[in-house]
Amino acid sequence: MLHFSRQKTAAILLTVLVVCLFVVPDFIARQDIQNWPKWAQHHILLGLDLRGGSYLLLQVDSHAVRKEMAGNLEEDVRRRLREARIGYHDLHTQNGAVEVRFTSSSELARARRHLDSLVHPLSGLLGSTGQDNIQISATGHGWLRLAPTDAAVTARVHRAAQQSIPIIGRRVNALGTVEPTIESEGANRIVVEVPGLKDPTRLKKLLGKTAKLTFQLVDPTISAAQALQQGPPPGSEILYDTKSKPPIPYLVKKHVAVSGADLTDAQAGFDSRTDQPIVSFRFNAEGARRFAEITRKNVGRPFAIVLDNKVISAPVIREPILGGSGEISGHFTVREANDLAILLRAGALPAPLTTIEQRTVGPGLGKDSIRAGEAASLVGSAFVVLFMLATYGLFGLFADLAVAINVLMIFGVMSLLDATLTLPGIAGVVLTVGIAVDSNVLIYERIREEARHGRPAIAAIDAGFKRALATILDSNITTLIAAAVLYFIGSGPVRGFAVTLGIGIMTSLFTAFTLSRLIISWWVEWSHPKTVPV
Repeated sequence: MLHFSRQKTAAILLTVLVVCLFVVPDFIARQDIQNWPKWAQHHILLGLDLRGGSYLLLQVDSHAVRKEMAGNLEEDVRRRLREARIGYHDLHTQNGAVEVRFTSSSELARARRHLDSLVHPLSGLLGSTGQDNIQISATGHGWLRLAPTDAAVTARVHRAAQQSIPIIGRRVNALGTVEPTIESEGANRIVVEVPGLKDPTRLKKLLGKTAKLTFQLVDPTISAAQALQQGPPPGSEILYDTKSKPPIPYLVKKHVAVSGADLTDAQAGFDSRTDQPIVSFRFNAEGARRFAEITRKNVGRPFAIVLDNKVISAPVIREPILGGSGEISGHFTVREANDLAILLRAGALPAPLTTIEQRTVGPGLGKDSIRAGEAASLVGSAFVVLFMLATYGLFGLFADLAVAINVLMIFGVMSLLDATLTLPGIAGVVLTVGIAVDSNVLIYERIREEARHGRPAIAAIDAGFKRALATILDSNITTLIAAAVLYFIGSGPVRGFAVTLGIGIMTSLFTAFTLSRLIISWWVEWSHPKTVPV
């Protein structure tokens, strides 16, 4: 047990050396390591509580999701009834449900048969969930009601939260920030931490916009003023240009002629004629084709550019636009033009997000936290070192050496994983020092017990390592399970603590049963002890 072959010794030392070397970039300025290989540029990220910055907790607007699903369902119902040539007396959306009234009971029964095809079972990771996406019910007096089920809305909200994360990442990165943390929390929430960003106002505005850009034709049948008095005709709606004072109403077709999803690029610039800030955009091949077709068929008609249900501008189409690019002007400031370009490049959010919590941590508080964490770590480690030296003498020195290397390995693994170090994470490192020492204490006490039973020194050391293994594995595995639960259920600082604790447990097991044993085996080969020095 105490004998190590050359290959095994080399493997242990090489593992320790490589892992510890990953700590080196953390002590060198980032601009000095930019020319290093990519694999050598890993480093530990400082959390918001250590570096300072902005924190936002966003939540998917479930009411908006339900409204959007109901709007899509209304379009599907209209299309199905039109294709089946089924007449109806009234069709509208109310309280997140589509209600349609038929002229006769026979038409209702016929429509029910055609609309049943809209109902599909919801699927999950393990197959069908046993629930449908739409609930259809007859409410009497010729009315039929179709509504998205709660399960369908919940699934759509969860999917929207997951789809929003990369879009938020693109928006935040476009601000020039460094290493933001964006992760889901629960089924419908997203945590955004941006270290170094002192003012979250601009970030909040960027993330609070869905950035759903559409190009819709203006309805010429009646004026917007008439539509306000008598209501918009079917298939049209009233939208406002809110940048104008007072806001200007526009009657626009609900049908989206071209979607912002077809954009490939958007850049802020200046109009060469007026020197006013504008946003130039470019479509992909499909978007360019549709844009050219719409502008060719509607020369002389106004074309509304709509962002999040607000009209940015409504220019008249003077001639077909065949190049697949255009410009958006709307009395922007330079910052507004830049922010709009960022939103369009990043893409639209699948659902609106609302800010339910906002915090700003100053860099001074972060520095105080680092100093407090360093002080706690040094004091705690000093007491552990002194205790081990006083209790176990030379073997205590070996344990202290292994624990010091263990701490370096923790930070090395965190650097390799680009993990984030938080203030609770520092607490996890301090706790890990105690756990690592605890493994050595169990081994040394077992060695003492074997020596008391009359075993020779080398046999007692060998038996101590062998018989303490099961106990140490049991205690560390249960702690590792607790750390895993904290990581997957917790969020933010709790996860930071779980990460350092979990990494520390694994490195502690490695140092206790390989490095400590290797050091003691070297000592045994050098001194040939007759008694156990514990």
